[in-house]
Amino acid sequence: MDINLARTFLEIVACHSFVQAAERLHVTQTAVSARVKTLEEMLGRQLFVRNKAGASLTPAGEQFVRHAMTLVQVWERARQQMAVPPGRRALVTVGCEISLWHPLLVDWLLWMRKSAPDLALRTEVGLAEELLERVAHGTLDIVIAYAPRQRPGLRIELLIEEKLVLVSTAPGGQAPQTADYVYVDWGREFAAQHSLAFPELSSVGVSSSLGPLGLEYLLAVGGAGFFRQNVVRKHIQEGRLHRVAGAPEFLYPAYAVYAADADMTVLAPALAGLRSVAGKATSRPRIATAPAKGPQVKPPPRGSSVSASRRSRKL
Repeated sequence: MDINLARTFLEIVACHSFVQAAERLHVTQTAVSARVKTLEEMLGRQLFVRNKAGASLTPAGEQFVRHAMTLVQVWERARQQMAVPPGRRALVTVGCEISLWHPLLVDWLLWMRKSAPDLALRTEVGLAEELLERVAHGTLDIVIAYAPRQRPGLRIELLIEEKLVLVSTAPGGQAPQTADYVYVDWGREFAAQHSLAFPELSSVGVSSSLGPLGLEYLLAVGGAGFFRQNVVRKHIQEGRLHRVAGAPEFLYPAYAVYAADADMTVLAPALAGLRSVAGKATSRPRIATAPAKGPQVKPPPRGSSVSASRRSRKL
């Protein structure tokens, strides 16, 4: 069977629309409809019901989802393994959400170089939804994301129970002012909680969707902003940044997502490396601060299954 038929089917399932699937696949809607028709003829079953709301699965379509995912994943793994360079037994591909790659991904690459030199590595940084779509389709082995949604065939494992903390370049650690506040977009949940805690900071002069950029700007010109605790720790210890006493903290955990039926002989070393570097990041000495006030909420993703490694879990 043409693997593009399975890919097209899964894209429609993901976005519930023939039109949006065509846009994401960069083909015409006519081509998408033709592929679905071909697939339905091959299977002898109707897979979708089209209506004004988009496209919904028939009972036969729901049964085919798991098989389609398996087809695409097996093909992608085979294609990737054919590209493994000489001297390496397999290729591991890891994607990381933009806000989480530094320093986790760098530390992981260094760990893998020392502890698993027989594996070839490829890393990518991007948007969470796109990366999760690719791990579901088999084009990525592992994705590191902030709030992944549970999907059939995927496992979600807690790596880091991270916090976003308010820091300032001012030694006194006073409350931030609009004129020198740097707003970093850490996602919808953070934005909602932030607007409740700091309504006066809803409109500021400098904002960024990338944590490292916001932090470097803050260190260069001064000011205040929310950043990941594990990343600003060294700057606090060096005296370049200071925790703002009494400010709220926002949970910002990182999860590893991978296929439930993945080849663990390949993924096990990669996951071990992620757990190791994540554990080192969270086991460093805690920073003494005044008791935090306000919201500290961010539960694990709804419906997710956090693995036993929980006991061992945008910069």
